[in-house]
Amino acid sequence: MAAGLLATPAAAASGSTNQAGKVASSSSATPRPAVSVSKTKASPSSSDECPTRVTFSSRIKVKAYGGKTTVAYRWLRGNGSKSAVKTVVLKGKGVKYVTAKESSTFKGGDTKGWQALQVLSPRKVTSSKGYFKVSCGDDEWDGDKEVVNTHTVGARVWVDERNCEATLTGRITTSGTRWVRYQWVVNGRVVDRDAVRVYGSRKVYHVIRPHESLRGWAVLQILSPGDASSNRAYFKIWCRDSSPKVSASVDAPSNYEGDCPVTRTFTGTISASHGRGEVKYRWIRDGVAGGWQSVYFDGRGYGYQSRSVSDSWSASASGTSRRSIEIYGGPTSGTVEGKVTCKAAPPASKAWIQAGTSVKQVEAGCPAGSVTGTGSVYATGPIKVTVTWSLNGSVVKSEVLEFTSEGTQSVSFTSASDGLKGGNARFGIVGGGSTTLDYEAVCAKPAETPKA
Repeated sequence: MAAGLLATPAAAASGSTNQAGKVASSSSATPRPAVSVSKTKASPSSSDECPTRVTFSSRIKVKAYGGKTTVAYRWLRGNGSKSAVKTVVLKGKGVKYVTAKESSTFKGGDTKGWQALQVLSPRKVTSSKGYFKVSCGDDEWDGDKEVVNTHTVGARVWVDERNCEATLTGRITTSGTRWVRYQWVVNGRVVDRDAVRVYGSRKVYHVIRPHESLRGWAVLQILSPGDASSNRAYFKIWCRDSSPKVSASVDAPSNYEGDCPVTRTFTGTISASHGRGEVKYRWIRDGVAGGWQSVYFDGRGYGYQSRSVSDSWSASASGTSRRSIEIYGGPTSGTVEGKVTCKAAPPASKAWIQAGTSVKQVEAGCPAGSVTGTGSVYATGPIKVTVTWSLNGSVVKSEVLEFTSEGTQSVSFTSASDGLKGGNARFGIVGGGSTTLDYEAVCAKPAETPKA
């Protein structure tokens, strides 16, 4: 099955490569349409009558840029099931709307749940859930006439090869009027469930649209009342063009402005219309192709499948980077661009000694003296510096000044001295500037004693 999704190297080197190039150039030239979807509405959202038919609706908004735009969507249900994929082709450019509806009939019991609309292309987006609740108790059964005849359930199959589909037609027969719950089983897997009111006999239908050639069997099973199955009806569906359609899209990260270096992530989506197997792809980074990588599709269910991939960009300076995805032997996505603006680092803070440093010696009981000094340091911003006071070459005080913003801090000292002598005091920043001031003696020298 991998060959169904993945072209061989020989095929990729021939005409398929040329075709991929055409797709790539057209995809690069036309922006991807913008898509949004309204919240799903359930009408009625609550009911206490049975049977009740609940209709789910949502509106898809597409901003197209010309040509043809294919919108693919499906319904997601609270019980985990999904509807078949439906497609609508929009022509021209501008804002287009697609209204999607699906109805379900509830015949008895208490039921609650939700449905949501999931758009698969041209962009993947899912609506908010629409919730519903049906509360009408269990159906009554008189035990006499209104029973299902479990021996007269049959199924027939017609195959429409031109449209690549098969219609399953089953007939349910009862001995009276009764609500009957049933399900269709195809190749051992439940593909549809419903309930109908049968007035003696009624036909029910299910259409298989596998997108590729398929053969197997189908059975109609009665779930309640009773427990019965039809005979197996075998079918063979032939599709003239069963090749899966594989595509890729890329979303760029939002523009960034701030500190660098920084890592930004591009996200990609690889989609396959159907089938099972491996798909090879590679990232095109600023025009340079990277190594081949692969994703695997398991082929479960009908309709589109998708896988998410990512690629990182590490930016240490302001600039842009572009990304696209190339499918091996297939198309190349449109190119998207991410942008990084690095903020310049603030200038380093500086500190220096302000003018006005003072030193003075005073008497302290001659011949003793005392020297005092005061100095100030100014800083332009956050910074930590160490300052010292030295007296006649010896450090008498050391202090660390920490600035959290622009400002001035002062440092003073007092030290005992010899009042008979003058000297100098130095105020400095370790590893920075300094200033030196002289001071004078403050005590008179004693008179010399005359020699005899």
